[in-house]
Amino acid sequence: KLLQIDKDYGNLSEQGGSRRVTEEDEERRQFMFDSITTTTTLHDNLMEQVRTSDLSPEILAAAELVVGNIDDYGYLKATPEELAQNHQIPLEVVQKAIQTIQTFQPAGVGAADLRECLLLQLERAGRKDSLEYRIVDQQMEALGKRRMPEMAKALDCSIDEIQDAVQLIGKLDPRPGRAYLPDNDQFVVPDVFVTKVNGEYVVTSNNDHIPQIRISNHYKDIMSRAQTDNEARDYIRDKIKAGKFFINSLHQRQRTILNIAREIVRRQRGFMEHGISALVPMTMVQVAESVDPQVHETTVSRAVSSKYIQTPQGMFEMKFFFTSGIATSTGGEMSNTSVKDIISEIFSNENPAKPLSDAEVVKMLEAREIMIARRTVAKYRDELNILPSNLRKVY
Repeated sequence: KLLQIDKDYGNLSEQGGSRRVTEEDEERRQFMFDSITTTTTLHDNLMEQVRTSDLSPEILAAAELVVGNIDDYGYLKATPEELAQNHQIPLEVVQKAIQTIQTFQPAGVGAADLRECLLLQLERAGRKDSLEYRIVDQQMEALGKRRMPEMAKALDCSIDEIQDAVQLIGKLDPRPGRAYLPDNDQFVVPDVFVTKVNGEYVVTSNNDHIPQIRISNHYKDIMSRAQTDNEARDYIRDKIKAGKFFINSLHQRQRTILNIAREIVRRQRGFMEHGISALVPMTMVQVAESVDPQVHETTVSRAVSSKYIQTPQGMFEMKFFFTSGIATSTGGEMSNTSVKDIISEIFSNENPAKPLSDAEVVKMLEAREIMIARRTVAKYRDELNILPSNLRKVY
């Protein structure tokens, strides 16, 4: 009887609909699933090109084997010798298959390393006689370290010519298979809105994307039927109790998120007015104590995980506002996010011919009353994806 109840009522809608799924509903649902487009992978793309190429059966089999050893970024992860030995295929057949795949799209696919990948792209573009081809072919190590004078001397050309060629090389794709990776960009819906009304910031929940859940009345109807035995009634009663607990938990979670957001806005009013430069240090312990003395910091951490807040300064993940502090010479504290923003601004305004060292940035921060160690500047520079000074120099 319990299994029958699950079968009859397991597909009820969250709003309590009782209509059974008809054959027409099933056909409509299947049509929807069949209409969903799937992303073509790099492997699928290469296999299609293999099968539409005019290859001998021997080369075709080897080409399929090679494609199976190409990673998501387009690189061949096994040597021709390994493929030949492991699969008992003549080495020249494997090499011919690799050469064939390297003529496929995207350009650069099937390369063994970055150097070969870039060379394949330059060859495809008809740039085999160019300075950029010579740089990649002969000066790959110096290119990686941006040793412009060394490359200019070795290739007997000016530094300006080297820099122009390096810019062209920078437009090549070091990961040609990346275009076929799944698109992980997602549309983010804010969980909380912050709006300024009559000079005050008002925090509201975004309830539009939250389903309205309630217990189906049909379960109560089943319990009221005379033919329903005690075991079934107890089963349904337990499920209703669990459902109510779940609904109450959702409501409590929303209240917790809203209270945390209000505390964030209260503490970060300067940010709401002026942006990242006015962000102040704030910990989850502080917010937890302010929201409810009985709430633990781990509860705050879980509540704000993957939650977004729409502010007058834009939309941010709620965790963004929790930052540690860096001391100032006046005895105060500044958010490390604000410091990082200042460092980014300093580097963006430097003279490219004389890039700033980390030690020079430390002195510039001290002039702004921000006390920070050189290694911390280096750490923030790395997080900002800014190269060291010797690799940023433009001659």
